[in-house]
Parts: sequence; C-alpha cells; structure tokens
Amino acid sequence: MDAFSQIILLIAVVSFFTFQWLFHSVSPSVSSRVSPGFLRLSHKQKIEWNSRTVSTLHALVVGIFCLYILLFDDAVNQDPVWGDPTLVKINVGITTGYLISDLLLIFYYWRAIGDKFFVIHHLAALYAYYYVLGQGMLPYFANFRLLAEFSTPCVNQRWFFEVLGYPKSSRPNIANGVLMAAVFFLVRIAVMPVYYTRMYAVYGTEAFYRVPLGGRGAWIFSSICLDIMNVMWMHKIARGCYKVLRSRHGHKAQPQENGKAD
Repeated sequence: MDAFSQIILLIAVVSFFTFQWLFHSVSPSVSSRVSPGFLRLSHKQKIEWNSRTVSTLHALVVGIFCLYILLFDDAVNQDPVWGDPTLVKINVGITTGYLISDLLLIFYYWRAIGDKFFVIHHLAALYAYYYVLGQGMLPYFANFRLLAEFSTPCVNQRWFFEVLGYPKSSRPNIANGVLMAAVFFLVRIAVMPVYYTRMYAVYGTEAFYRVPLGGRGAWIFSSICLDIMNVMWMHKIARGCYKVLRSRHGHKAQPQENGKAD
C-alpha cells in the first residue's frame, strides 16, 4: 500500500470515529441546549434525532467539498474516467467512514432506526467506492453523485419539525418543504442531462474499456436505477409540496407542542 492510500485509509478511519463521537456525544449535548423539545422525545426518537443530525453534518461537509471539486478540479473534469482522483478520494474516504459508522449504528439500534433500504444503499455505495478508492477510476462520476447530499439537510429537517410538533401548515414547515423540493430538483433531477452527457461522451472510448466489466456494470446500472428512484421521489415530493401549499390557505396559526406559534 502506497503512502497516499494509507492516508486515505486514515481519513476513512478518522471519519468513522468522528461521526461516532458526533452521534454519541456532540449531538445529544448540543441538541438539548439548542432545542428544549429534544428532552421530551422518546428514547427511539432521540436515537433517530442524533442519527439525522450526524447525517446532516456529513451531507454539508461532503456536498460542499463535492461542489468545490466540480468547479475547480480541472484534472477530474477534463478526464472523468481516469483523471487525478486525489481530492475525490479524500471526499469519498470521508463518506466511506460515515457509511460504515452509520451501518454500525443501524445494526446496533435496529429497533429504532433499522431500515433494509438504507443497509442496501450503504452496501451498494461502499461497493462502488471500492473502485474509486482502490483503483482510482471514474472520479468525476463518483464525485458528481455526491451532489445529491445537498438535499439531505432539508429531508432531515422535515423529520425534526414533525417530532417537535410543528403542523404541516406552519410557516417553518412550508418553507422547508418548498426548499426541499427546489434543492431536490436541482441536485438530483436538473443535473441528469449533464451527468448522462458526460457518460455518453466517454462510452466506447479507450478510457471506458480500461474500466473493468464489474466497474462499468456497477456504474451504469446503479446510475440508471438511482435516477429512476429520484424521479419517483421527486414526483412524490412535488405532489406533497403542492398539497401543503394549497391547504395552507384558510389555516390559522396554531399553537405547537414546543411552545412556538405559526
């Protein structure tokens, strides 16, 4: 193992322990001070709250790093299949540590946050990242997929509002819902033409055929499946957002469990 690979492994290990620390220590401590409603949650709700807090932090860190790479990493943008994957490997290393940490928490707290879909998602992502970290291939496409993390904070915030007792018709909930729909569309739907244009541009080239068959299959098949799900989710989110906006008219402000009013 070369020196850089050892550094990436260290980043993944540090990432794992950092997210464990955030889950077990930082989130409970900070949440109880920032949101008094946290103390009234059940044990299972507190576990999911801490899990979603860590998820939001990971999404922001990785999403911002991903955007920086897309905008300023010329090597990856010029050669999306075999360009210098240094920064992408660092970002994927952080995500790998998070995914392993989250998998451990899911299994340990299965009754509270267990979800077969997330287990499959995490394992599939780790399999795909093996090709990036182990062989340095497809850095542009691996990094591009991390743009989707920008939609995670709004999804988590919707859950936070729900357990804190905010009505769906409250202004914070509506604002978050509209923002969630907009961000989800931008980072998962609107970017599809860019992603598949780059995929089509490299398809059949020498660089493409240097990618092992397993890597090509995982890349293309997972991309199509994921985007089919993204379209379905977008349709569901858009319908929900539309219904809430319509129901908003005629509703008066209502007191909420956390003592706030709309």
